[in-house]
Amino acid sequence: MTDATKPAALPAGATIGILGGGQLGRMLSVAASRLGFRSHIYEPGAAPAGDVAHQVTNAPYEDEAALRAFAASVDVVTYEFENVPTSALDLLESLRPIHPNRRALAVSQDRITEKDFLSGIGLTTAPYVAVDDASGLADAVAAVGVPSILKTRRMGYDGKGQIRINDAGQSDWTDAPSVLEGFVDFSAEISVIVARGQDGQVSAFDPGLNVHREGILRTTTVPSGQPSSVLTDAVLIAARIVNALDYVGVMGVELFVTPKGLVVNEIAPRVHNSGHWTQAGCAVDQFEQHIRAVAGLPLGDGGRYADVEMTNLIGDDIDRVPALLAQPKTQIHLYGKGAPRPGRKMGHVNKVL
Repeated sequence: MTDATKPAALPAGATIGILGGGQLGRMLSVAASRLGFRSHIYEPGAAPAGDVAHQVTNAPYEDEAALRAFAASVDVVTYEFENVPTSALDLLESLRPIHPNRRALAVSQDRITEKDFLSGIGLTTAPYVAVDDASGLADAVAAVGVPSILKTRRMGYDGKGQIRINDAGQSDWTDAPSVLEGFVDFSAEISVIVARGQDGQVSAFDPGLNVHREGILRTTTVPSGQPSSVLTDAVLIAARIVNALDYVGVMGVELFVTPKGLVVNEIAPRVHNSGHWTQAGCAVDQFEQHIRAVAGLPLGDGGRYADVEMTNLIGDDIDRVPALLAQPKTQIHLYGKGAPRPGRKMGHVNKVL
């Protein structure tokens, strides 16, 4: 790429528009400020990110006038979650560049589309069958077998919209178009946080080892303890995905480690919970890396200089904060949310090991 064809980087003082005002938007706003950018949050509901952003628009995604005003105030648009309505994206894309691109969103918003894409570029996923209604569940179970997991095609996260199928005669239904995924016999789940710049440069952080409970990520640890060959393959898979999507920004790629190789569980076209450890383990964390990418800046060095365990603070875990504050080599990130409730992510802790 010549100097003439390189993407123009945003100047200092430019504004990054962020769709979504949760904890990821909050941490993206902090990273943007360190690089001299402002951030403008667009959020229909409560916006913890608004505590640290330059500006907040609190309006529905169906409010065309608010969307136009938001677009007029920013230089580029990114997002902290996948499920932004298509109509809002259509309008915004006509006014400002959106990174990551619409194809990445379309792939990740629907589990069938996602698995078809991954299979189409030669990657391995769990066996899967579309289930459009309750009457089709029995046929899907016959094809995939049990145990298996019935997941809504859209809008599911943190274990929501999922039902475990243990018996061929089980008739549970998600009440929405779904996918039945076959059981994967895995020894570990790892994730790769990978970034791709506007110039096509790709950089990945070290894969982390994930532990879930009740469908919610509890800890991510680096190093992951997996063989170097597995880690190399994981990074190469993540790079293949972002290149195939002509992606710009940070992506989380979750993979199962199996005796037959790596199986891609899912992708998330945004900064990812399993990448929070980078805040304590790298000179450039995942949030700065994402801002660099969408702003057209060179990607930073994602090399790891410390071993880290990230632990989510979920619900009443927030009560542990006074004790955690007294621990050495402990970095605490609180999200500024309201009252804790079961399953609600209130913050996270990065412990340098």
